[in-house]
Amino acid sequence: MHVHVSSPDGEAKFWLEPIVAMAQNYGLPSNQLKEIQRFIEDRYHEIIKAWKKHFKG
Repeated sequence: MHVHVSSPDGEAKFWLEPIVAMAQNYGLPSNQLKEIQRFIEDRYHEIIKAWKKHFKG
């Protein structure tokens, strides 16, 4: 499972399992990446639930 994050500055992909980790980054600065990762970790269970509902897994 993974999520994509886009902003005017660039985009990134984060793996959700086995731990939240950045997979790819295209232009986002490290301070934004840290903030995004914290956001994903704080809402991990909500994101997983929505991911499974969307992909019927």
